[in-house]
Amino acid sequence: METAIIVVFVLGYLAIAFEHTLKIDKLVPALVMMALIWAIISFFGMTVYDIDPATKSLVPNKLEKVINYFLGHTAEILIFLIGAMTIVEIIDFFNGFSTIKRLIKTKSKIKILWIICFLAFFLSAIIDNLTATIVLITILQKLLNDRNLKLWYAGMIIVAANAGGAWSPIGDITTTMLWIGKKVTPIALLKYLIIPSLVCMLIPTYVVSKYKVFQGEINPMVSTESENKFGSKILIIGLLSILFVPFFKVATGLPPYVGMMLSLAFVATIGEIYNYLLPKPANHVHHSPVHHALTKIEMPSILFFLGILMAVGGLEALGIVFEVGQTMVLTFENVDWFLFKGLDIVIFVLGFLSAAIDNVPLVAASMGMFGEAVDDPLWHGIAYAAGTGGSMIIIGSAAGVVAMGMEKIDFMWYLKKIAFLAFIGYIAGFLTFIFLRDFVL
Repeated sequence: METAIIVVFVLGYLAIAFEHTLKIDKLVPALVMMALIWAIISFFGMTVYDIDPATKSLVPNKLEKVINYFLGHTAEILIFLIGAMTIVEIIDFFNGFSTIKRLIKTKSKIKILWIICFLAFFLSAIIDNLTATIVLITILQKLLNDRNLKLWYAGMIIVAANAGGAWSPIGDITTTMLWIGKKVTPIALLKYLIIPSLVCMLIPTYVVSKYKVFQGEINPMVSTESENKFGSKILIIGLLSILFVPFFKVATGLPPYVGMMLSLAFVATIGEIYNYLLPKPANHVHHSPVHHALTKIEMPSILFFLGILMAVGGLEALGIVFEVGQTMVLTFENVDWFLFKGLDIVIFVLGFLSAAIDNVPLVAASMGMFGEAVDDPLWHGIAYAAGTGGSMIIIGSAAGVVAMGMEKIDFMWYLKKIAFLAFIGYIAGFLTFIFLRDFVL
């Protein structure tokens, strides 16, 4: 029945890719795919597995435990995403992002491109690529009116945010996994990956800056929103609250969503106080900033995430992802070609697989398959490939999925316009990593 499950996954993936042609929201095939995969596993009594890192093998487990494990990990991401989106919407309730809009004085499309890409790169390392993408696309929506231009900027935010998340232990869920799993340390991750990640961002940004779409100046969006006296204050409080999350995680050892919920509660409280203090007409009907924010968050993106992550979890539970990884290792481990050692090819291909499947199960499988010591270059290579490779397909990364929902980016548009840029950035960064590893570090 594994073949049937793979067919369901491929058909679901194709339906997502052609959602505009089929005129169906991508969350529908994602949820159907998830439900069918787990239903087939349950109905036919298929064996599900955990990975035992000690023996580097698959260990059978009960279906209920395995599905709850994947649901738990998926829920962590979804709750974190809901928290981040709600904080951003509370800031927007007070027109907080207009402050940043006023700070961007230039109208040059190229200058704005470089500003946004560098912001995405460094913000991702601090607050993670998912949150950075939400913040920057919200700013983008305040800055531009041109739909086509916004799509291009959003596409480059995805590439830059994923590159920025790869060199920080809190920048991407996979680097966090490797850090918590005692495979990498923050200093070594920075040493090995900041330059390759920067190259991964700089090359596509430079190439796309030569495109016609980025020539000339923008037509700034004419704002009809009145200035809010608490706008700049809530912006600073909101961004500092998001920045607090990684520190909370390091201090407590708890998953990031716990810190995000604490930050949300704090920002919501401040928001209610500020809203109470605002002058209002006599016939004013009270509107809670929190309630308003919760009506604005991208629920279709949340459900799409649920479907995709749980569907991939089904493949991982059957050991399919682990078996693919083992087959790759056995095929390439003895290959030695120019600068590439056997496992370099495995890591390189991992980047493409992370775009097509999902980087979390691939990194989890890698952690179960390899026994290299902490900070071995292998782990840094995996962190780079899994973190940046997902940019090649829009649903290959959390940043891509959330941008897809917020800006309504078509899967095929991204594949035609941005995928090649992400591809050349990925290759350039990977070659830089190999060069630094072998000749510099």
